[in-house]
Amino acid sequence: MEIAILFLVLLLLGAVTFFKPQLKGVIGEQEVATQLYFLDKSQFKVINDIVLKTGNHITQIDHVVISNYGIFVIETKNYKGWIFGGEHSEYWTQVLFNRKEKLYNPIRQNLGHIKSLQNNLKEFPNLQFKSIVAFTSRATLKVKTNTDVVYTHQINRTIKSYSSFHLSRDEQERIYQKIHQLNNRGGYNKLEHIESIQKSIRNRQMNNILNRCPYCGNDLIIRQGKFGHFWGCKTYPKCNFSKNA
Repeated sequence: MEIAILFLVLLLLGAVTFFKPQLKGVIGEQEVATQLYFLDKSQFKVINDIVLKTGNHITQIDHVVISNYGIFVIETKNYKGWIFGGEHSEYWTQVLFNRKEKLYNPIRQNLGHIKSLQNNLKEFPNLQFKSIVAFTSRATLKVKTNTDVVYTHQINRTIKSYSSFHLSRDEQERIYQKIHQLNNRGGYNKLEHIESIQKSIRNRQMNNILNRCPYCGNDLIIRQGKFGHFWGCKTYPKCNFSKNA
């Protein structure tokens, strides 16, 4: 009996260890979903956990908020420690005690999500997308960005800080229904998604060698920004990709 209990405990510990990254992500996403629930439903339409498929490419988006101020695309991160990074860096740094880890720039990650939405909403060519990256309070943010990078408890305040009107009620409803129609969450395959990410990484590496935009394939040119020179896609503002010069 004791051996059986010990085996069960070890099995549970193994499962927790294996699924720990996924559990952390789910906790962060649920925290943001809870915050978004309290937005005025007459002004904001919220969709959580969206899976879009474009050809062989799969994109999983944590949250989309559709409003007359545009479409907010939210990427959630649940990291501990200090987070350092810049708008145009390819990778950010997580400092946890004396250990440093790299994470792919979530602003760039979210630009990929926005690109996928643009590809799937081509009947709405003039949409205004707002990128927001939300970290849980487990992190201490030390980042320098123009894009909104905030704590999860600041998410509603950040959304409400926008005031320029871009979408009518009719357009909001049509976009909301379209995204629901395209949401392939039921057919989501984790392994297929990982393969898609690995393929994207290989494509980015090749485009870096050729000095081309990894999102649209166009040339990169030197631009001047608030924090100095950087490489930006020549099709800006249609494509917002950028990297350090």
